[in-house]
Amino acid sequence: MAEALQPPIDVRLMNMAATALFLCCGALVLAAGVWWALRYPGFAIGRIVVEGDLAHTNAITLRANVAPKLDSNFFTVDLARTRDAFQAVPWVRRALVRREFPRTLRVALQEHEAVAYWGDDDDSTLLNRQGEVFEANVDEVGDAALPRLRGPEGQSAEVLQMFHTLAPAFAPLGLDVEDLSLSPRGSWRARLDGGAAIELGSGAPAEVLARVRRFAGTLTQVAARYGRRPDALESADLRHQDGYALRLQGVTTVVETHPKPATQQGPR
Repeated sequence: MAEALQPPIDVRLMNMAATALFLCCGALVLAAGVWWALRYPGFAIGRIVVEGDLAHTNAITLRANVAPKLDSNFFTVDLARTRDAFQAVPWVRRALVRREFPRTLRVALQEHEAVAYWGDDDDSTLLNRQGEVFEANVDEVGDAALPRLRGPEGQSAEVLQMFHTLAPAFAPLGLDVEDLSLSPRGSWRARLDGGAAIELGSGAPAEVLARVRRFAGTLTQVAARYGRRPDALESADLRHQDGYALRLQGVTTVVETHPKPATQQGPR
């Protein structure tokens, strides 16, 4: 059987050139179609649907913060960048953004839930339920009686956890923790709603809690010896190994937990 004759080299080159030209033309047509589609007004984002239990975020705030950053259409919009734009809005903790054909962006928002003020008295920072610090207009906080927590950078969650640990221990006395701070050296200090300053000392949370429980369990009886109630407390120092020192309105005393008699100073 005779071998098939190969076409001349020039014919083969012409065929290859024609095929390449055809592919290039096809690619150009496809690119032009994509270019047109991406810029076709009919593919512009028609609406943004926002979902979530929102108390501090409204359409005006979202439009002012997010709209200028949405310079793409439905197909080209950068979802990660859009998510970051929403999460930059005050009070927004987390945003989930997804496309919904043909022209909709659906956004699920989760707001910060403020549980405490954070930092100095004049700071505009807050603490959410997860122990995260965020900035927002403190005038929008619904509960003005939130405690104020303080501590080194990066330890906000630890301070919040300690607050939740200690607050129930003071509750039986009818006293609330209004201010709790952690020093850079690891020492805790609290201020109660009556203005009393409590030096709690350092140590593991269980150790600090044990000192507070010892104090709370005997304060009523100690105050009664001097005709006072727990809310007469002015200050207390729980850093003593065998007891605590306290100051009541009009009285200064030192109480020991050992059976030996308590040492006390006379009324001031």
